[in-house]
Amino acid sequence: MKAHLSIILPVFGLAAISGILSLVFALRAASYLNKHSQGTPISFWDVRFHPLRYFKQYRELTTKENGKPGTLFPMWLVAISLFAVLMIFLIILILTTISSS
Repeated sequence: MKAHLSIILPVFGLAAISGILSLVFALRAASYLNKHSQGTPISFWDVRFHPLRYFKQYRELTTKENGKPGTLFPMWLVAISLFAVLMIFLIILILTTISSS
């Protein structure tokens, strides 16, 4: 059980960091959209629940302005993917710890 606990805490820490980073990248993309797009203002509360909608707009806008997509989308994609993998691994670790005790 102690061996699992020494693995669970760092995995939880990495998952928390990657989750926070994905939120930061989504909010930065929404801020960029707020400054550079004409239209309705962006709801920062809504960005947390529907980030893909805003990243699609962000990618289209940055591609139109610069000829290539902005860098926030790939960074967000890596962070959210890492978060998902770490959370699945964390759930498996917790379930194996509970079943072994």
